[in-house]
Amino acid sequence: MREINNAQLPGDGLSRREFIAAGAAAGAVVLPVLAAAQVFASSAAGGSVDLLVMGPDIVTFDDADSVIMDGAIAVNGNAIVWMGKASDAAKMFKAKSTVQAAGQIAMPGMTDTHYHTAQQFLRGVHRTTHRKGPGWKKILIPFESGLDEHDVYNSGMVGYTSMISAGTTCFLEAGGPHPDMMGKAADEVGIRGRISLNTCDLDGDGGPLPKSHIMTTSQALKENEALVRRWQGNSRVKAWLSLRQILVNSEELRIGMSKLAEELDTAIHTHLSEGTYEVDYTMENYNMRPPEYFESIGIFNKRMHCAHSIFLTPEDVDCYAKHDASVAHCAFGNYSGGPQRMLEMVRAKIRVGLGTDGPNSRGSLDLFQVSHYAVLGQQIGYATAWHAPAQITYSDMLKHACRGGANAAHLGDKTGSLEVGKLADIVLVGHDDYDQFTSMDPTLTLAQNVIGHHVRTTIVDGKVVMKDREFLTVDIEKMRADVKQRYPRMIDRYEKAILLTSG
Repeated sequence: MREINNAQLPGDGLSRREFIAAGAAAGAVVLPVLAAAQVFASSAAGGSVDLLVMGPDIVTFDDADSVIMDGAIAVNGNAIVWMGKASDAAKMFKAKSTVQAAGQIAMPGMTDTHYHTAQQFLRGVHRTTHRKGPGWKKILIPFESGLDEHDVYNSGMVGYTSMISAGTTCFLEAGGPHPDMMGKAADEVGIRGRISLNTCDLDGDGGPLPKSHIMTTSQALKENEALVRRWQGNSRVKAWLSLRQILVNSEELRIGMSKLAEELDTAIHTHLSEGTYEVDYTMENYNMRPPEYFESIGIFNKRMHCAHSIFLTPEDVDCYAKHDASVAHCAFGNYSGGPQRMLEMVRAKIRVGLGTDGPNSRGSLDLFQVSHYAVLGQQIGYATAWHAPAQITYSDMLKHACRGGANAAHLGDKTGSLEVGKLADIVLVGHDDYDQFTSMDPTLTLAQNVIGHHVRTTIVDGKVVMKDREFLTVDIEKMRADVKQRYPRMIDRYEKAILLTSG
């Protein structure tokens, strides 16, 4: 049974039912709008709930791509307990708190699958150096080395509020200094996250790393283990293990970290096949490409989360699929390196999500925009030359930002779609701006005509973190004043760090 809301659409006097019927007659795709009472039956019989979201068109991104027009979402604790029509919810539930969202679209929160918290204040900063080596080693790590605990805390406060404001409800930290300060900031903002420690036990090629960024292999394993254990009791913010990069990690550390991940039942965040230098390194040292090398030493498995994964052969992609390694596709920057095989990864059922890589990549933490870039990148790589349509549509790509990201974060059974029993990570988006009118299809509107600034309200773990673009968890003005006061000293330390590592 299909059900479409009869509410009048603005301007032309057509109801939604009439509009979609007219579209179907003209050959358009009919919205997969289903009878909520049949599809979203719940054990909840009504009564008192903690939170009720009333009136949005709900794009669930469930397996059936179900949409509920003029819907409602009931939340108890941190979980969704009921979804259906707003008219039914008004009769069934008495809520402690209600968010009125008529005229908006509800969607699942997105997961940023690769983000460098400690590079947040590189937004708007451009520095060059004549030192040889990859950019992350000569520009990014020197910046991180000049940060103290408070700087990283502020980085998290600025970065995580930016994410929340753009519809991202979970992040996977790539590995940086002072990760406990990242966790503290994430906990205060109210975002879901997986923090991790920058982990290097070698200098590697391209000149010396700052001393603060190198530890012994034993120390690296101990500090990573301690970090994961410290955050095990937090339900929303936890810690992963980290291997910074194949050039600056020893084989002993790689193997030890893999064993530790198994013992702690956690994941490892690393950069893999990001640059040609990695391929050259493993070919020169092991006569194997990076994924094949990881496979050969027994560490390529479902716990390995691999950022970028640009320079892959078809056989490399098969290796990812065989071992269920996950991928962060950072579309803002990946295509400057080379073509990215996301389409092949999706077809191989690899757990691939989208990532911003942090402000150093383009300045924005807006996964809607990353999704748009990714569609165009895949279009150019897999369709344009053959005069073919997009192989991954805008709607499917946004779904990868939600469900693909959740799967990469090992949260696919808890987040990534709006379904009864899943965690209440809900984003409410406006769709009446000048560049959106008219927006009849909520799924296409989200996928093609929404960017982060259209997000109105963000709910994480059943708690309203931002409402009508006002944060309820953080004093934004106080935070910004503190950042402005400390910022000049931070940049001064950065300039000195670049000089120290340029010899």
